[in-house]
Amino acid sequence: MSGPRLDDERRRTLARAYLSGAERYDRVRPSYPAGIVDWLIPAGAVHAADVGAGTGILTDLLVERGLQVSAVDPSQDMLGVLARRLPEVPVTVGTAEESCLPESSADLLTLAQTWHWIDQPAAAAEAARVLRPGGRLAVVWNQLDVSHHWVHRLSRIMHAGDVFSPEYRPDFGPRFGRTEELLVRWRQQLAVPDVVELARSRSYYRRASDALRTRVEANLWWYLTEYLAFAPDATVSIPYYTHAWRASRT
Repeated sequence: MSGPRLDDERRRTLARAYLSGAERYDRVRPSYPAGIVDWLIPAGAVHAADVGAGTGILTDLLVERGLQVSAVDPSQDMLGVLARRLPEVPVTVGTAEESCLPESSADLLTLAQTWHWIDQPAAAAEAARVLRPGGRLAVVWNQLDVSHHWVHRLSRIMHAGDVFSPEYRPDFGPRFGRTEELLVRWRQQLAVPDVVELARSRSYYRRASDALRTRVEANLWWYLTEYLAFAPDATVSIPYYTHAWRASRT
């Protein structure tokens, strides 16, 4: 299933919004369920490349599992947060299409929250170059679970840009074998003010005018505290699903 894809110019424009704002992103963006992370890692893996690593949310989990991880991201701001969190992890300014990593240097290459921002065929070819024969390419992202009516409306107010449906399947190209998938539903606990911060971390908000930003924030506060009747200091349990795919380099 090919699924929806952004055109190249819009994809690049949206992705540029994430070159800054790392501190907020790191504080409010969700992590990944342990079962997903364990499933991504092939048996016997030693070296991993986390490409589009951002502030190191997934990188940290890979390090916890004993992997030697290299982190790649186009944003110096994001990598600065990652380096403070994980000073032992080498960082490289690069992209999924041009990672600047050595050939055949990794047993696992991960792309977390990254697949919809990149030139997918070029990124798959770069992953095949970086991975050792038999190495694994893993793609994973979190998405608001809009099957809940109130979350669907929340995502519309936030302009969350949910790109892929649960039925979507990525195409890794001819250099990878059969693609396997795993989907896990879970919840993130966020205080009401941090739900607003989550909206502020989104590409739409970061590219918006001051007037649009003010409107988004006002609508969110109304929706959360008046329509849904959360107290301003309440904790909101936000349903997500995490979708992951893996395939081995042939």
